[in-house]
Amino acid sequence: MDEAEIRQHVDKIVEGLRAKDLEGLKQLYATDVVSFDIEPPLQHVGVEAKLKNWANAFAFFEDLAYEVRDLTLTVGDDVAFGHCFGRLSGTLKNGTATSGMWVRATFCFRKIDGNWLIAHDQVSVPLDMPSGKGVTDLEP
Repeated sequence: MDEAEIRQHVDKIVEGLRAKDLEGLKQLYATDVVSFDIEPPLQHVGVEAKLKNWANAFAFFEDLAYEVRDLTLTVGDDVAFGHCFGRLSGTLKNGTATSGMWVRATFCFRKIDGNWLIAHDQVSVPLDMPSGKGVTDLEP
């Protein structure tokens, strides 16, 4: 039951991103969420900081899509974690279509007042050690 709820939660993230629905996304995160996103700084603390990151991403896109692949979950009584691959794509404000890039995502959930909320997330791309650059052309 809890795993099904968390999978629905991830589906709501995808729906919220596609709709650019910051208020809907806000309901999915703990107020004190800590996010290690791909944008600086090293961490973003609090739901408002997380939503600011999404608002920044939305500003680049006329329309967007988000895809999740290979979601794997481990669920306990009050905490759960999962990992997957995610890809943000769409049409940029200048009319250019982009297939985006695949990232690695990890979610940590906490059950708060009976609801599963994201307490921590991390998004990353692999690093090419010799060049020091992110590798953005990999696919799952």
